Amino acid sequence: MQDVKTLLVLGGTGFIGRNLVKSAIISGFETTVLSSHTLSVDNRVDKANYLVADVRDIKQLQNVVQGNKYSYVVNLSGYVDHSPFLNGGRNVIDTHFNGLLNVLAVLDWKSIETFIQIGSSDEYGDLPSPQSESDLVSPISAYSFAKSAANQFLTMLNKTESFPVVMLRFFLVYGPGQNKERFLPQIIEGCLDDKTFPTSEGEQVRDFCYIDDVVEGILSTFGNKKSYGEIINIASGLPVKIRDVLLSIVNIIGKGNPDFGAVKYREGENMSLYADCRKAKILLDWEATTSLDIGIEKTVEYCENY
Repeated sequence: MQDVKTLLVLGGTGFIGRNLVKSAIISGFETTVLSSHTLSVDNRVDKANYLVADVRDIKQLQNVVQGNKYSYVVNLSGYVDHSPFLNGGRNVIDTHFNGLLNVLAVLDWKSIETFIQIGSSDEYGDLPSPQSESDLVSPISAYSFAKSAANQFLTMLNKTESFPVVMLRFFLVYGPGQNKERFLPQIIEGCLDDKTFPTSEGEQVRDFCYIDDVVEGILSTFGNKKSYGEIINIASGLPVKIRDVLLSIVNIIGKGNPDFGAVKYREGENMSLYADCRKAKILLDWEATTSLDIGIEKTVEYCENY
C-alpha cells in the first residue's frame, strides 16, 4: 500500500462531495476530484486536484484516470432523478450503472484499499420502515433500480474477486451549502422571503442526516475491512414528519406560509422512510450526532448569510 493516502472522489463537486473533499484534505489525504464539468478556480477546494470526464464516456475516463493510483475511491457520481425510463430514466441508468462499469474498467484495482459506493434509501421502494439492509430492495424508479443494480454488481465482485467495496445507503442528507433546488433549501428560502409556497400535506415520515455526520460516516469506511462487501445505512434513524420539519423552519425564521396540500404526493412514494442504523454502529462504530433542530438552525443561518 502506498505511503501517501490518495483519494479519488467521483462527483466531488456536488454538495456531499465538496464537504467530503474539504474534510479529507484537512485529514491529510492527497485528494483528486473527478467531475463532468470544469469548476472555476473560485469554486474549487484549496489543495484538491481536479479532473474532468463524463463517467459515461470510457475514453474520457481513460485519458484522465488510467495510470493513476488511488488508495481510496468514493463514487458520488450521478444525480437524483426520478424520471420514468422512457422520459430520461435511461440516461439515469447509463450514468449510475454503466458509468460505474466504466470507472471500474479504468481504475488500478491493485492500489485500491477501499472503494465506497454511494446508494440511496430510494432502493427500498415501498418497503415498510424502519428499512434494514437485510430487506430485499424494491426499486420504484430508474434511479433506484440503477443504484440497486450497482450494489448487486459490486457485491458479486466482492464475493468472486475480493474487491474491497463498502456500499453506503444514504437517507436524506442536508446542511449548509446544499443546492437551492433541494427540499430544505427551497423551504428555507421561501420562509426567508415570507412567501406562501406550495407543499404536500407533509404526512411523509423521513430520516434526515446532517452533512458533517454523513462525511464522518464515509471516512469511517476507509480501510475498514470488516465492512467490505457490506451494504450499510447512513442515517439518523429518527423518524420525523415532513410537516413537522416545515413548521420547525417557519418557527425558527418567524415567517413563511406553507400551503399544505397544494402539491400531490409523488406516485408510488413511500410514506415512511427511516433507517435501521444498527449495522453502521456495529461495523463502522458510527452514528449520527447532530440533532435535527441544531442541523436546521445551522442551515438556516447559512442561508440567511449567503
